[in-house]
Amino acid sequence: MRRVGWVVAWFASLTLALGACVGCTTSGPTPSKPVTGGSVTIANETGALWQCDFNPYKSPMNGQSFGILYEPLVYDNLLNDTRTPWLANDYSWSADARTLTFTIRHGVQWSDGQAFTAADVVFTFNLLNEHPELDLMSDWRVLSSVKQEGADKVIMAFRQPAVPSFYQVASQTPIVPQHIWSGYATPATQVVKAPVGTGPFTMSECTGQNIRYSRNPTYWQKGVPYLDTVNYPAFVDNDPANLSVATGQAQWGGQFIPNIDTYYGARDPTHNKYWFPPINNINIWFNVKRSPFNNKLVRQAFAYAIDRGSVSRIGEYGYEPPGNQTGVLSPTFDSWIDHGQAAKYNYKFDQAKAAGLLQQAGYTKGSSGIYQDSSGKKLSFSIIDLAGYTDWVASVQAIQDNLKQLGIELKAQNLDSSTYFDKLFTGNFDLAYGSLNTSPGPTPYYELRNTLDSATTAALGATAAGDYGRYNNPAADTLFDQFGATTDSGKQHDLIEQVEAIMLEDVPVIPITEGVAWYEYSTLDLGGWPTAADPYAAPAPWNLPDWEVVLIHLHKTR
Repeated sequence: MRRVGWVVAWFASLTLALGACVGCTTSGPTPSKPVTGGSVTIANETGALWQCDFNPYKSPMNGQSFGILYEPLVYDNLLNDTRTPWLANDYSWSADARTLTFTIRHGVQWSDGQAFTAADVVFTFNLLNEHPELDLMSDWRVLSSVKQEGADKVIMAFRQPAVPSFYQVASQTPIVPQHIWSGYATPATQVVKAPVGTGPFTMSECTGQNIRYSRNPTYWQKGVPYLDTVNYPAFVDNDPANLSVATGQAQWGGQFIPNIDTYYGARDPTHNKYWFPPINNINIWFNVKRSPFNNKLVRQAFAYAIDRGSVSRIGEYGYEPPGNQTGVLSPTFDSWIDHGQAAKYNYKFDQAKAAGLLQQAGYTKGSSGIYQDSSGKKLSFSIIDLAGYTDWVASVQAIQDNLKQLGIELKAQNLDSSTYFDKLFTGNFDLAYGSLNTSPGPTPYYELRNTLDSATTAALGATAAGDYGRYNNPAADTLFDQFGATTDSGKQHDLIEQVEAIMLEDVPVIPITEGVAWYEYSTLDLGGWPTAADPYAAPAPWNLPDWEVVLIHLHKTR
């Protein structure tokens, strides 16, 4: 399961009146109301048996509770930045973008029958402030206060102009009931066996092998969900999970399946479908504090020397498309890409161009075939990688072959996850292969900021939240600050294009492939799935809280 933590995002004001299903689209559930009934089974390898703990502030246990049981104030679609009021039905920014006011929805009940109120929202955020270990989204890095005003208003004050922080506080923070959680002496370690939420399902039974969720008959969105039951078996590795979805035992998959057209699609070509929308970049991270990666010419040479299309085919079976040096995902965020700038640099596979850049930087090829500097020191480096991700291991092998052809020696260190993340976060590497350990967001701002902004990094040896390569560019930092202070879409696009110019010229990282939301689904018995034509939610069962939105669309078809 390739799902990771929090990241800030942006917001522009939107009001949507309460309907029968505020998250439903016209091409999700059919216009004639589907009948209630049926079930869905999820196949998603999580690496361990269930602990039956539904505390939404514990990672990774929040993957079994956030959305389906505990809901956010607003749903912000990761793929297209469509924002839908949820537990809040209205919201607005102050002129200085330092205050955010929510109007809390009336008529919502907790699953135990008690009324949901603005006091629950205020309690939730202040709970995270009082117990920072619960604050998975780091809300209180940007918040200064959260208070209630009148019966239904919640006022959030921020430390600085904070438009991008909307995503984390409104869409990525689950709201919990004050009447339950105020009784927990140590909420960070509290084991929640009988969760009480506002979501469309309730947890009805949990064992180490399976969680069963049941339709919440008093859910505030009238008429949904349609399904009676969600089953979520625990899979400790990919093979049984893949077999489950391929044979139809599960209808919703969320993992990498090698040779998917043969193994999965060919078993039922009519009904076995998949869609892998890009949601983040898989990068080569340079440690720019180490020579020669403090030299822009060397970094540029790497960018020309790697055949990203070949890496995509060899490592990812072509399911994850090649990355592009702007750092902006395509096709997910095509409207943000400055194609003119990208064409000017033309970072295609060109080893002659790469060789020329190395020579310009003062390197010559020695008798071993490896480039070296004037002192005879070779361009020979280690690259850290996750041993458990076999596709990444294969991708690094393809990169090694490309660089060997050029005259650069790369030594792969395939590490266990604990060692890998320790080295990545502390900057203890020459080169690293991988993605940000932060969740992507609904515009390019989020990933680019966490990749480049020096505010997210740390000194070598200290733990960095982002910018693992310790890149420091005050011009980039200023662009991100300016983005955070405006809701003007035109200005935001202009600022991101300026960030793209830095990615193209400085090459602080190299986006090799685009990480995707792994998503397999069967239309044999169920309709209402998100598709490329109707991307109403990020589609993987581990996209949070998107899986809730998918679940209120799903309905049986026979």
